[in-house]
Amino acid sequence: MESWLGLEGKVAVVTGGSSGIGKSVVEGLLEVGVKVANFDISENTLIHDNYLFVKVDVTSRESIEAGVNKVVDVFGTIDGVVNNAGINIPALLVDTKESHSQFELNDLIFDKMIAINQKGLYLVAQAVGRVLAQKKSGVIINMGSESGLEGSEGQSCYAATKAATYSFTRSWSKELGKSNVRVVGLAPGIMEETGLRTLAYEEALAYTRNITVDQLREGYSKTSTIPLGRSGKLSEVADAVCYLLSDRASYITGVTINVAGGKTRG
Repeated sequence: MESWLGLEGKVAVVTGGSSGIGKSVVEGLLEVGVKVANFDISENTLIHDNYLFVKVDVTSRESIEAGVNKVVDVFGTIDGVVNNAGINIPALLVDTKESHSQFELNDLIFDKMIAINQKGLYLVAQAVGRVLAQKKSGVIINMGSESGLEGSEGQSCYAATKAATYSFTRSWSKELGKSNVRVVGLAPGIMEETGLRTLAYEEALAYTRNITVDQLREGYSKTSTIPLGRSGKLSEVADAVCYLLSDRASYITGVTINVAGGKTRG
């Protein structure tokens, strides 16, 4: 018997699916019967009959197109894509405490984040979008962040790339709606530990906010601005992805949905 979501046998591509939110999304989709291709530069140890790892550099058109062709060869088609791959390098626009600071935004940091978070999203959406438009069905999900709406101290470039996902989502939904392809955004807020908070990342972010690493870590558990009173679970983002990829969400397009427990800045 088919489940309520009816996703059994569907084929989805997830970028950055080897860790963090992406890994949870891959696992969630497999649980509901989706055939999943993980586009990542690092291989996941996951073993499943419906799982395919494809080494893909999302900054390379050739790498992406080769990956899309492989998925079609192996699974026969593509029904949706979750544009999740991303990188975050904290940096201040201007470091007033130190000249030539390693924590001040520079062209190398800027170009790297734009290449992965923004250009990579466009390249993957275009390559998969061609398949979806041709078959006149499918879903593109763009993973944003609440920082894309709110901004984030010490993370202006990251927040800007995530803000771009809102505009891409809205514009592409207008273009691809004519081909019966939906485009939806998701914007997670404060989530449980993903394993991606390296010491280097924490030291950089703490510096940009003029606090210690210990104070930064204490802030992870503060939920006073979250009406639900807790951090989000990675599985809750995966659940939202499963719903949005299904025909149960067939009239939802052109919007970005916050998965943030009602979090606000005030």
